[in-house]
Amino acid sequence: MSYLPLALVIPLAILVPLLLLGVQWLLAPRRPDPAKLSPYECGAPVLGSAHSRMPVKFYVVAVLFLLFDIETIFLFPWAVLYRRLGLFGLVEMGIFLGVLALGLVYVWRKGALEWE
Repeated sequence: MSYLPLALVIPLAILVPLLLLGVQWLLAPRRPDPAKLSPYECGAPVLGSAHSRMPVKFYVVAVLFLLFDIETIFLFPWAVLYRRLGLFGLVEMGIFLGVLALGLVYVWRKGALEWE
């Protein structure tokens, strides 16, 4: 297998961003202003420290989102091979989705999805 295309693309992938950053650095106006240098968060002024404690609910929702999002990835290969897997694949995916639904019901009943 020829590595010539890869040998051409890798330096190009490094040079183009560096070139664009260099052009931006040369041509961009530099007018520092305290308002421009301050952090911007949805139009609201910054209140307090960035190192304040976050409620655990944010992390629980994020982990649950990732969990259910990653589990849905398993649906795509199954959908592609649906006809070839036949009844066995249908039953197996039904069990998988049933366990997934039970997990969602459990999390819901525990109140992990409640936002106060």
